[in-house]
Amino acid sequence: MVVIFKMSKNLSITALIFILMFSACETTNIVISGDLSPAELIQRAQEATDRNKYNIALQYYQALHERNRNNIDLIITAEYEIAFIHYKQKNYHQARNEFNSLLEYYNSPDAVLLPQQFKILSNIVLERIEEKENQRGFLF
Repeated sequence: MVVIFKMSKNLSITALIFILMFSACETTNIVISGDLSPAELIQRAQEATDRNKYNIALQYYQALHERNRNNIDLIITAEYEIAFIHYKQKNYHQARNEFNSLLEYYNSPDAVLLPQQFKILSNIVLERIEEKENQRGFLF
C-alpha cells in the first residue's frame, strides 16, 4: 500500500510538471487597446521581449504594422522587430525570409528616405544567421 501511494504520488508530481511545462509554452492571445499610440505599442512589445514573452511582443508589433499601413517608418520598424524575434527564437529560415523581404523596401527610388538603421541591422543579422548555419554544418 505504501509503495502504491509513493508511485501514485510520483506519477502525480510528474503529471503536474508536464502540465506546467506545456501550459508555459501555450500561446497567449492578448487584447490590445485600439487607443494605444505607436510609441506605446513599441514600448509594450519591448517590455514583453525583455521578459522573453515573444508571442506577446509579436502581437504588439503586428498591431503596430496593421494600424499604421500609411507610415512606412512604422511598417519597417514592426517588420524588423518581428524578424529579429524570429532570429532570437532560432527560427533562422523564417527570420532570413523576413529580413530579405524588409530589405526589398531599400531597392526603391525612395530608399534614402527610409530609416537606414534597419537596413544596416538586417544585413548584420543575415550575416550572423549565415555564420550560425555554417557552424551547425560543421557539427554534423
